[in-house]
Amino acid sequence: MAAHSADRRFDVIAIGNAIVDVMAPATDDQIEALGLAKGGMTLVDAARAGALYAAMGPAREISGGSAANTLAGMAALGASCAFIGQVADDQFGRVFAHDIRAGGIAFDIPARAGEPATAQCLIFVTPDGQRTMNTFLGASQFLPADALDDGLIQSARVLYLEGYLWDPEEPRAAMRKAIAAARAAGTQVAFTLSDAFVIARHGDDFRALIADGQIDILFANEHELAALTGKDDFHEGMAQLCALVPTVVVTRSEKGAHARHAGEDAHVPAEPIDHVVDTTGAGDLFAAGFLTGHVRGESLTECLRLGAVCAAEIISHYGARPEADLKALTGLK
Repeated sequence: MAAHSADRRFDVIAIGNAIVDVMAPATDDQIEALGLAKGGMTLVDAARAGALYAAMGPAREISGGSAANTLAGMAALGASCAFIGQVADDQFGRVFAHDIRAGGIAFDIPARAGEPATAQCLIFVTPDGQRTMNTFLGASQFLPADALDDGLIQSARVLYLEGYLWDPEEPRAAMRKAIAAARAAGTQVAFTLSDAFVIARHGDDFRALIADGQIDILFANEHELAALTGKDDFHEGMAQLCALVPTVVVTRSEKGAHARHAGEDAHVPAEPIDHVVDTTGAGDLFAAGFLTGHVRGESLTECLRLGAVCAAEIISHYGARPEADLKALTGLK
């Protein structure tokens, strides 16, 4: 499962939303009273974001964004990473830039002046650990294609794309440009589907990318797999995608995770955990472990194991950035 090109500057370059997560505990009654879709992700405008923030209890602010979370996990595991995303020239933007750079991740996209503000994700966490996310995309949806340096994209072994960012027009164009640059240089393209609502809006685009052979590694959970393929049966969905994508990785919560590459199937159980605190970022950190194993040339099963360990760490506490020593937990040197 070794990634090609040993002479690249970065293991992974990711394009994604530059978001600051604002997290607070909530009751099921509060979720219902606010009219929220429990366990899902909903896009909100600035006014709705303000109203939800006002309704929150004491909150924690932690830099997030799906692809950025994945890079934070990879950097903690020793991988070399760079991030491409758009923040505004405001306090949240400065927090995000500081946090990602402090994690050892290259981030050089200039902040955007004026409105809208840096993106925020208002996350209500219920006692069962489920997170209900309400995302104000703000400045992140104005990442222009001309902010991308083809040479930077081509300096990585893997380009990792966040499905959430496919929704706004400007970053969608930027990601299409990045895919073209990656394919021209033999950089592998990894894509995470992110959420069933994204597939509902852009599934035809994703299916076209897959059919055209533009995706080398596809990450999904079992709900996203069903939404993309139209197959309720997990094994039928896997078979359909694996005929088109070289490496398919699907997480199934407590059922563990599955992957197929070059005709090889692998499965690992979910890592045991005493108490699920918050599932925010579980898929992001699973991808971090898997991709780290991938760029190190580990076996398919070992890539899945690394993903499962990282996911278990992230759901044991609030926030989608690792708090424990991932190298120690995974046994990586």
